[in-house]
Amino acid sequence: MLPFKTDSRKVKPGDTFVALRGISSDGHQYISKAIALGATKIVAEEGSYAVETEIVPDTRKYLEDTLYEKYHTILEKMTLIGITGTNGKTTTAYLLSQALNRLGYQSSYIGTIGYYKGKKVSDLPNTSPDLCDIYEMLLDSYESGYHYVVMEASSQGLSYGRLNRIYFDYAIFTNLTQDHLDYHKTMENYAKAKQQLFHQLKEGGKALVNQDDSYASWFQIGDYATYGFQGGDYPIKKVKMSPQGTSFTLSNMDIHTSLLGKHNVYNVTCVAVLLLWLGIEAKKIEEVVGKLTPPPGRMEIVPYEDNTIIIDYAHTPDAMENIFSTVREIPHQKTYVVFGCTGSRDALKRPIMMQLALQNDFVVVTSDDLHDEKFTDIVKDMLEGNTKTNYKVEENRYEATKYAIDLLTTKDILLILGKGHEECIIVGKERIPYNDRKAVDHILEKKKIGVE
Repeated sequence: MLPFKTDSRKVKPGDTFVALRGISSDGHQYISKAIALGATKIVAEEGSYAVETEIVPDTRKYLEDTLYEKYHTILEKMTLIGITGTNGKTTTAYLLSQALNRLGYQSSYIGTIGYYKGKKVSDLPNTSPDLCDIYEMLLDSYESGYHYVVMEASSQGLSYGRLNRIYFDYAIFTNLTQDHLDYHKTMENYAKAKQQLFHQLKEGGKALVNQDDSYASWFQIGDYATYGFQGGDYPIKKVKMSPQGTSFTLSNMDIHTSLLGKHNVYNVTCVAVLLLWLGIEAKKIEEVVGKLTPPPGRMEIVPYEDNTIIIDYAHTPDAMENIFSTVREIPHQKTYVVFGCTGSRDALKRPIMMQLALQNDFVVVTSDDLHDEKFTDIVKDMLEGNTKTNYKVEENRYEATKYAIDLLTTKDILLILGKGHEECIIVGKERIPYNDRKAVDHILEKKKIGVE
């Protein structure tokens, strides 16, 4: 275990507690708790304490420098791959790590859906956890023989310095669309935060950039290559989609994947290119890509009689449009949507998302993570300027899902969006256990045995 801690709750006897000043809390307030739990050294910016104390001008810089100096020789022996972008990070990272493991390159994954070493090890509090947690997982991966690590790099994690002085062999940019503007304020600030990953490439490192994205030039830094439908170093051509999957050509490869949608073509392309860069031959890449399965809560398909229920994490306008355009390519009758908007986050995207959803046959508006906002206020924002009537409001997410499933008749598609893999709904400081897939399975099981 890493002997440095920034979260007093994780302190073990003999640890060094580093008091960081954050946006919403100050680690100096928890020093006494850290000492009570057994911390034998405190690193702080002020004060005098009952155990060994080191006062430094900037505890965050101290932590970054100390961890780097102590462990950089280990990290240099590893192949670190960082992936950033608004959408596609999780799927691309999960697929790439899965592909590496299938090919015999032991790879761990760190990101939104948790920490994986082949299989899930633990959940994580953020897409990019704090620096101590990152180091702990990297060192654990190395000691376990997992010398390839595929890691999501969120804009907030990068701007908070959670990845500072960690250097990557490869960096991937997927796309940049409206999200997190409650924090970043402007798209330019959002792009600059993500750009940081590309300044953290090791000497000889290489970047892969989605040329189709309007912000592509922001990430064309150092040694980079591009991919996209509009050309680039790795042009995507001859895309064909069916209910069984998607086929396309990439360089000299004929790719087939069970994953659906243009957005997944982008994701799979990143995987294929990185495998090429790692020296894996084209035929092996074609073979392994054809066996890849999506991460939990990403286009997760649940058959129901002759209907299809799809659970997906889509929670931005762009992600919703991607999944809607994918569904339009699949032969079916009606499309139903269950979704809500997150509270205490970017409110500007709410009416945009609602109007996109209303292009389908029927929408059940429900709760997502409310945080500190009222459900009625969120719905009011979602319905701003709306004149359509093909929707129903049901705050209880389980009841909303049940209502939508009851609407399905023959060859219909139900999209349950926004939560994906998540295991709870956040209301204030309370985390209420809830998972969309488990809810669907429960509802379908009750239907199967004839219980309403």
